Amino acid sequence: MRVSLRHTIQIIVPLSILLSSCQPPAAPVSIPATYTPGPIPTLPPMATVMPTEEPEKTLTVCLAHEPASLYPYASPTGSVWSVLEAIFDGPIDRINYTASPVILEKLPSIADGDAKVEPVTVAEGDLVVTAAGELKALKKDEKVIPSGCQSSDCAITWDGMTELKMDRMTASFQLKPGLVWSDGEPLTADDSVYSFQVAADPATPVNRYLVDRTFSYLALDERTVEWKGIPGYLDSLYRESFFLPLPRHAWGQYDPADLLTTSDVTEKPLGWGPYVVSEWIKGDHITLTKNEKYFRAAEGLPKFASVTYKFLGTQADNNLAAIQGGQCDIVDTSAGLESMLEQTLDAGKAGEIVPLVGQGPEWEQIVFNIYRPSYFDGISPVTGDRPNFFGDVRTRRAFAYCMDRDRAVNKQLLQQSAIPDGFLAADHPLVASGLAHYGYDPEAGSSLLDEVGWKDDDANPQTPRVAYAIPGVPDGTLLSVNYLVTDAYLRQEVVKVLTETASTCGIQINVTTVPPQEMYAPAPDGELFGRKFDMAQIAWQAGQRIPCDLFTTTQIPDTSNQWIGINLGAYSNPAYDDACRQAQSTNFDTAADLAAAANVQRIFADELPAIPLYFHLKVSAIRPDFCGLDMDVTSRSALFGIEQFDFGQACPG
Repeated sequence: MRVSLRHTIQIIVPLSILLSSCQPPAAPVSIPATYTPGPIPTLPPMATVMPTEEPEKTLTVCLAHEPASLYPYASPTGSVWSVLEAIFDGPIDRINYTASPVILEKLPSIADGDAKVEPVTVAEGDLVVTAAGELKALKKDEKVIPSGCQSSDCAITWDGMTELKMDRMTASFQLKPGLVWSDGEPLTADDSVYSFQVAADPATPVNRYLVDRTFSYLALDERTVEWKGIPGYLDSLYRESFFLPLPRHAWGQYDPADLLTTSDVTEKPLGWGPYVVSEWIKGDHITLTKNEKYFRAAEGLPKFASVTYKFLGTQADNNLAAIQGGQCDIVDTSAGLESMLEQTLDAGKAGEIVPLVGQGPEWEQIVFNIYRPSYFDGISPVTGDRPNFFGDVRTRRAFAYCMDRDRAVNKQLLQQSAIPDGFLAADHPLVASGLAHYGYDPEAGSSLLDEVGWKDDDANPQTPRVAYAIPGVPDGTLLSVNYLVTDAYLRQEVVKVLTETASTCGIQINVTTVPPQEMYAPAPDGELFGRKFDMAQIAWQAGQRIPCDLFTTTQIPDTSNQWIGINLGAYSNPAYDDACRQAQSTNFDTAADLAAAANVQRIFADELPAIPLYFHLKVSAIRPDFCGLDMDVTSRSALFGIEQFDFGQACPG
C-alpha cells in the first residue's frame, strides 16, 4: 500500500479536582479524667488502580448500496465486493494490472514447470478453440491452429480425415498450508473443485467464459488443483484459472440453485478472510468481527476488531457530508463522489478528507457505424441505405481531429482523466508508445475531409460539407450525421462541446438523446445493438484482458450469431483480428507478449473504428489519518487490502 497520510492524535488527560470546605472552629470539648479508648475502626482496603485498557478499534465503511446477497456467485457488484473482500481474501488479487497470489503458494508459469503446453489429438465433435477464437465442436472445413503454430499464418483448414494435433495448456495451483475456513474446517483443493462445479451449473448466474474453456479441473491432493484448457485455448490469463474456493463441507448439501436463497450462504457465508459476518440489520448496516482463525493473524492482522458497513444511499452529497462529519472512515467508490468531483477535491485541499481518484476500467468511446446490416448486398442509398459516411478511414480520422476532446472532457473531469490514444490506460503495463495521436486540429481534419471528397462548397465552415465523388455516398449529400447518446449529465455536457467544435470543420452532428433502456434495447430492433445508428457514445469495461475483441469480425452482431456481439460498428479487418487473437493469447515470452499487444493497439489507432474519449473515474474518500488503502481500479474493489487498513497513531506521519 502506498498511501501515506498525516494523522491526528487525540490525547485525553483525566483531571483530579480537589475540593476544600471551610467550617467554623470546633467548640472546646471536656475530657474526662479517666479515658478508655474505644475500638480502632477498621478501614476498608484501598482499591487497586488498574491501567485503562485501550478500546478496540472499529472501522466504518459507508456504501451507497446494501448488498442483495453475500454469495460470491450471486452476480456481485463493486459495492458487494467491498464487503466480500473482508470475508474472502483473494484467492488472487489484481494489483496494478498484475495478478498476485493470496492463498496460493505462487502462480503457475511455463518457466517454473507448473504450467505447460502439450500437443493432444483431437477428433470430430471435440470442443476446440478455432483460429478465429471461437469455441466450437470440431468439424470438417474448420479453420484451426495446429500444434506448434502461434499465428494465423500457419492455420489450417481441417479436411475431416487427417490426424489433427492441437496445443492444450495445463496449469497447477498449490494452496498455502494450514488454511482453514472461519468455522475451523480445513480449506482444501477440493473446495476449489466444488466451486468450479457450482459455477458450471446452469442455475448459477456467472460468466462461463472460463468454465466453457476448461477441459478438466481436478484436485490432485489436499492442496493441489490442476486445470486443463480446451485444445486451442492458450489465453494470457491462464495463471488465474483458479476458482475461488467454496465450503463443500457446509454448502455441498444444497443444490446450486438453492445456494442463491439459503440464508447461511447469502447472509453469513463462511470464508477464510480477516473478518466474519456477525450482524446484518437490513436497510441499515452489516457488522463483521475479527476472524480469529485468519491465516495471517500471527502478523497482527487485521488491525480492527470489527468493521461496520453503513448503507447511506446514492446521494453523493450525503456521503461526502458523512465522511466530513466523522460518520465514516471510508466512503466507497459506489457513493458517486465523481458527480461531486470539485467539492470532493476541495474538501481534500481543506484537509477534511483525502480523496482517492482512479481511472477506469470503464472506457468511454464514440463508435462509428461503419457497416450497417443493410449493406450486406451492397450500398444503395437509392433503396434507402444510409450513405457510407465512415467507410473511408480518413473521414474517421477527420472527426477525431475536429472534436476538441481535451476541452470537452477536462472541463467536466477537472484534469483527473487522461484522454487516451487507444483502449489502454497510460499506466497499463502493455500500453504501446508512439500511437497515432489525434489532438484537436481542425485544419488537419478539414484537409482530410477535402481529400475524401467532402467539400466546403459555400466557403462557410459552419455549414455542412457536401459530398463529391465519394464511393457509397451520393453526390450532394450533406455531412450531417446522427449522434446517439444517453441522457446522463456528463455525457450531455461532453457532447455539447464535441458538437460545437466539429461544426468548425463543416461537420453537422445531430444529437439524439435517449434513456439507457432505449439505448441498449436488444437487437435487431434496438438502435445500438441493431446497428442502426451513425455514431454512438458508449462505455465498455476493459476488464483484465486487452479489450481488442470489441472490434473483431466475429463480434459483429448479426443474424448469423443471433445478434449477440459487441462490435457494434461492424469494423472488420483480418489483420486486426489476427493481431487481437495473438494479443489475447499467451506467447510464453514477455517480449512477444509486448509486441503482440503493441501491434493490435497500433492497428486500432491507425484504423480508428472508435474515438477514445476518457476513462471513467472511480472516486473514494478516507479520513485524513488513514493508511493502507490505495485506489487500484484493476482490483475487484478498492478494499482488497482491508486486513492492513489502519488509522491514527499507527499510521506514518
